[in-house]
Amino acid sequence: MYQKQIEQLIVLQAVDDEIILLEGEIKQAPLELSDLEGRVAAVKERQGQINERLEILRGQQKKLEFEIEEDAGKIKKSKNKLMMVGNTKEYHAMMREMDSLERVNRMREEEKIAVMEEISRQEEGLKDLDTEAEGLHTEYAAKTATLEERLGKARKRVDSLDKKRKKAGKVVPPPILGRYEFIRARIAHPVIVPVDRGVCAGCNIMIPPQTYNDLQKGKQIIACPNCQRLIYWLEHLPEANAAAAQEEED
Repeated sequence: MYQKQIEQLIVLQAVDDEIILLEGEIKQAPLELSDLEGRVAAVKERQGQINERLEILRGQQKKLEFEIEEDAGKIKKSKNKLMMVGNTKEYHAMMREMDSLERVNRMREEEKIAVMEEISRQEEGLKDLDTEAEGLHTEYAAKTATLEERLGKARKRVDSLDKKRKKAGKVVPPPILGRYEFIRARIAHPVIVPVDRGVCAGCNIMIPPQTYNDLQKGKQIIACPNCQRLIYWLEHLPEANAAAAQEEED
């Protein structure tokens, strides 16, 4: 009966370990979507910023083009009037005005080129963001499509493990099961560990000789005096013993 209880406690622990992993997966799965949603939102924000910038730049370009065209018309009119100027003073005044308009227009042309180059850079950046956004939407759609399937499988496995857990728990006396649950709630896994050559596998500390003697008798389930985990003698479970030996060979 003692050996059967130990075996079932080990089964119980294996079940609990898998349940913890599955519950972690169930919890993590929606967070994967949240992360993607955050990345999509960040890309959208950057796209919006670039579009605002492009709107301002295109407005600047349009204004410059209008001013360049307007002053070019003024220069053309001044050239036509130049031939009809009656005196030198008026001639030089009109020449100064034309030079000023042409100088301003040259500056506007340079500014226009700079604005157009910046528009090109911003459009290229927006194109890259569009590609990134498309990739994120594709990834999001794929994750959404598989999420429910993954969660469904995980929940189904948890339900199956819960049944297995209840079955294993029926073999273990309520006081021992209560101790197992108490320890499991307070310390990290594992809860039940083997003792080999007098050393607890949970804390790697030698247990007292009398405790080791009592453990080898296999009459009652004992806790490690150091870490409080439930312990069993490795020799009582040949399969576990063989697994430990295989680990040492590897």
